[in-house]
Amino acid sequence: MKKKMNDKKYRFTYIKATLGTLLIGVLFLKGYTPFEPTGENFFHIQVNGRDVGTLGDRDRIEELLLQARKNVAASSDELVFMKADMSVTGEEVLWGETDREEDVVERMEEALRSSIRETLHRAYTLKINEYTINLASMEEVRRLLQAALDKYGGAGTFSVEIKGEEEREFSVLTAGVIDSRQQEEEERCQGMEGGVQSFFSELTGEPQRTEPRNFEDFELGIRTMGFAENVEIVEVYLPESQLTPVEEAINLVIMEQETPSIYEVVSGDTLSEISIKVNIPMETIIAMNDFLEDENTMLRVGDELLITVPEPELSVNRVEEEYYEEIYDADVIYVENDNWYTTDMVVRQQPSAGFRKVIADVSYVNDKETGREIIKEEVVMEAVAKVVERGTKIPPTYIKPISGGRKSSGFGRRSAPKRGASSYHKGIDWATPTGTAVYASCGGTVVKAGWGSGYGYVVYIDHEDGRQTRYGHLSKVLVSAGQKVKQGEKIALSGNTGVSTGPHVHFEILINGVQVDPLKYLD
Repeated sequence: MKKKMNDKKYRFTYIKATLGTLLIGVLFLKGYTPFEPTGENFFHIQVNGRDVGTLGDRDRIEELLLQARKNVAASSDELVFMKADMSVTGEEVLWGETDREEDVVERMEEALRSSIRETLHRAYTLKINEYTINLASMEEVRRLLQAALDKYGGAGTFSVEIKGEEEREFSVLTAGVIDSRQQEEEERCQGMEGGVQSFFSELTGEPQRTEPRNFEDFELGIRTMGFAENVEIVEVYLPESQLTPVEEAINLVIMEQETPSIYEVVSGDTLSEISIKVNIPMETIIAMNDFLEDENTMLRVGDELLITVPEPELSVNRVEEEYYEEIYDADVIYVENDNWYTTDMVVRQQPSAGFRKVIADVSYVNDKETGREIIKEEVVMEAVAKVVERGTKIPPTYIKPISGGRKSSGFGRRSAPKRGASSYHKGIDWATPTGTAVYASCGGTVVKAGWGSGYGYVVYIDHEDGRQTRYGHLSKVLVSAGQKVKQGEKIALSGNTGVSTGPHVHFEILINGVQVDPLKYLD
C-alpha cells in the first residue's frame, strides 16, 4: 500500500518537473515568441510579393527594409531605382518560430534586386556652347577632346587639361589645352642661371639681348593650340540609352557638319565672287535665298545671304610657324590730289613683283586661315610699288530738276513729235503744268539765261566737275548769266515755249560738250 502511494507521488513529481521544464523552454528558448495576450506578436513579411520571413518585432521591420535597400544601392556605383512594396501581416500566437534578422535582410535584398526598374549609370555630359553629348566615363571625354586636337597634328605635344572651377556653384569642370614642351622648359629653367639672370634683368630694368635668328634656327610647326568654344563637363547619372558610344561621339563632335551662317555683302561683291569666297556653288546660294532670282540679281552692300558652312561642333584654334617662298607685290602708294575729284585717278608708276623667303605665324580656326604675321623675311628681289595719283574732292551730285511730273520723252532716237523737232532726243522731258518750279540739278554758275531758239526760254549751268546742265521750254527765267546757284535753288518756271508740243520741262546733262542720258546720273 505504502509502495503504491510512493509510486503515485513520484509520477506526480515527474509530471510537474516535466511541465516546468517545458514551460521554461517555451519562455527562454531562442526563436520562439512567448504568448502574450496583448495583441499581435508574430509578423509575416512580404517584399514585392515575395515571402521574406517572420519576425516578432514590428518596429524592426521598417529598419531592416531600409538596411536592405542601402545594401543593394551600395553594391553598385550606379544610381539604382527599385520597387520596394512591403506588406506585413500580424497575428497573436502562443508561440511561433521566427527568422534571424540577417536572413530576413538577405531575402529582402533578393526581392529588391529582382524588381530593379532602372539603373542610372554615372556618366559625363560634355557641353560645347549649346551643344551637349553624354559619355560613359571621364576617359571617353578625354579621348574625344584629344581627338579634336590630334585632327590638326597636335598629338604628342598638346594634350587635354581638365580642371574644376571653384567659383561655380555646381561641380563643373572645364577643358583646356597644355603644351608639354612649355611645361618641360619651365621645369628646366627653375633654379638655373638663366632664370636668375632673367630675374635680375627684370629687377634692374635691363632688357635681355636676343641675337637675330637665321631661317634654320626656327622650329617650324604648331606653336599654340586651344579650343575655340567653351567646353564644360558635368558629372551626371543617366540611363544607358542616353549614352553615346565614344567613336560615334567623336564623329558627331569633330567632323564637319553643315552649319547655317550669314554672309554680309560688301562693296564690289558679285555672286560669283561670293561663291568662290565661301566655297559654295552659286546655284546652291541662289536656291537658299528667295530674293535671288538668278546669277544676275543685283546685290546691295549690307544684303545678308544665307549660306551653309561646313564646321565641326568643336573648333580648334592654332598658330603654326611656317616657312614659304613667294612672289609678292608691294603695297600701292597713293598720291593725294586735292584739286581732283575722287573719281579721278592716274597711274604714275607701274608695279613690278618681287620675290622673298618668309617665316610667318599663321593663325587657323580648324583648317581656315584667319591671320598671318611675318616673323622673318629675306627679300631676294625687291618689289616695285604701283604709284597712283587720285583726287580727294567729293564729286557733285545731280537731282531731278522738278518735283513730280510725268516722263513724256526719254533720251535717244524717237519719232519727231512735230515739224522742226529732233528725231534724236538729247535730253529727257517731264510733262508738267506751266508755272511748275524748276530747280538747279547741281550747284554751279549760270552761263546762259534767256531765249534759245528751239529751246524757247532756256537756262545753262556749268558745274565744278566740268559738266553742264540745260533746262528748256521755260515760261519764265528767274536767274541771270554769271549768277552762282546752289543745288535745289529755284531757277525758272516750266512752260511751253520754243519747239514744243505741250507744257513740259526739257532737261539735259552734257559731259565734255556731249549730251548723255540724264537718268544715269541723277541721284
